[in-house]
Amino acid sequence: MKAIVYTEYGSPDVLHLKAVEKPTPKDNEVLIKIRATSVNFGDTLARNFKAITFRTFTMPAPLLIPTKIMFGIRKPKIRILGAEFAGDIEAIGKDVTQFKVGDAVFSYTGPSFGGNAEYVCVPETGNVAIKPENLTYEEASTVPYGAITALLLLRKAAIKPGQKVLINGASGAIGSYALQLARYYGAEVTGVCGTQRMDFVKALGADHVIDYTREDFTQNGQQYDLILDILGKSSFARAKESLTPNGRFMLASFKIKHLFQMLWTSRMSSKKVVCAMAFESQDDLIAVKDLVEAGAITTTIDKSFPLEETAAAHRYYESGERRGNVIVTIA
Repeated sequence: MKAIVYTEYGSPDVLHLKAVEKPTPKDNEVLIKIRATSVNFGDTLARNFKAITFRTFTMPAPLLIPTKIMFGIRKPKIRILGAEFAGDIEAIGKDVTQFKVGDAVFSYTGPSFGGNAEYVCVPETGNVAIKPENLTYEEASTVPYGAITALLLLRKAAIKPGQKVLINGASGAIGSYALQLARYYGAEVTGVCGTQRMDFVKALGADHVIDYTREDFTQNGQQYDLILDILGKSSFARAKESLTPNGRFMLASFKIKHLFQMLWTSRMSSKKVVCAMAFESQDDLIAVKDLVEAGAITTTIDKSFPLEETAAAHRYYESGERRGNVIVTIA
């Protein structure tokens, strides 16, 4: 089969089209013929993971060393990227009962990746589910990671109708779905993004949009019940006055200092810091499917590339020009 393979860390130029062995499903696995896969932050991070330092790592520093060992310190151990994708089940293992050959599915494999290829095997109890009927394969390939993470974050926040929510990073894979779900749950939502993506965030349904290049949301006098910071671009110290008396400052990416802040505010302050990690399950993906089919979540594709142009897809993703999702289609 054809796959995009990388054997060294670096720029998009390390991605090459190669012929590799087609996988065979184990007894508990399904073989998926991939139709489309998305490019997201995790792909670009893993592609050049050698360059990640304690300073640039988006999680607590002690996790960096085991993460580097998992990915490969000098060279990548996992050589096919692509963590979310959609396609058709071509074969099943003898113990599989949830799926049948011909089922259209979508999936998120996380750090196992494997989606930049014509075929991939996934455990039937993994993060794989029947594709939403109202999405194309291309659209469905952009949903799992961001939507599941956003759903779990908002569940942890126990969001309620009528609350005021600000999402810092509202145009990204997680933020764009968090915005839509917060609106679905009845919140008044403010999205923070760059100038080029303001129209995109407005189209997602944001009640208010702030261009971070022109306005600091911590200085506008507004207060929010929940501030969700996707990539840790703000801080509790700066955002504290922008929280209501019982407001929460939630971080999807955090350092050790934020864990201490969470512990301190849990005991000493009515305003809380919340460090949230998302541990996905198949049930969560099924919940996302139901939300998509209920009209709570939509997705926007900015640009698509064929498999052999995956390197160009990465360049475009990192260019800052995109207004929506970037996908790779597999004929």
